[in-house]
Amino acid sequence: MRYGQMRQYDIANGSGIRSTIFVTGCRRACPECFNEEYQNFQAGSLWTEKETQQMIQWLRDPNVEGLTLLGGEPMENAEGLAGVVRAVKAEISKSVWVYSGYLWEEILRDPLKKNLLELCDVLVDGPFINALRDPKLQFRGSSNQRVIDIAKSLKDGQIVLYRDEITGHVM
Repeated sequence: MRYGQMRQYDIANGSGIRSTIFVTGCRRACPECFNEEYQNFQAGSLWTEKETQQMIQWLRDPNVEGLTLLGGEPMENAEGLAGVVRAVKAEISKSVWVYSGYLWEEILRDPLKKNLLELCDVLVDGPFINALRDPKLQFRGSSNQRVIDIAKSLKDGQIVLYRDEITGHVM
């Protein structure tokens, strides 16, 4: 697995202050992708145990609410990211958000993608569509994208949208 960047503090990609991993590699090539340079699977640096340990260290900060996985396409790096998330969860109990151009329904059909999904708490799914762009939306760029509570959705057998615990708003 390769990554383009890691951020210790990120306030744009999920609730609260988060640490983020931007993996590289994406075959979806959505028009007007905000991270087009990360579509290349050879871009960035090789992820090693050193990066996993750095992320765990950052997540120990009590001000950091959790980890967010972005890309590129996290679901096309599902196996590598699943290992990272397992290592993080073995050390720290914090929420994990994942952003994917794949839809919930597509992810559930693929065992590797579903495995990563089950390790996470919130999924923002669907491709960014510029014609549906709405800067007023929280945690997503276009109105077709859904912010999904993964555990509740898996338990109920249907999509349950994420409810912000602070505001009470359903996303």
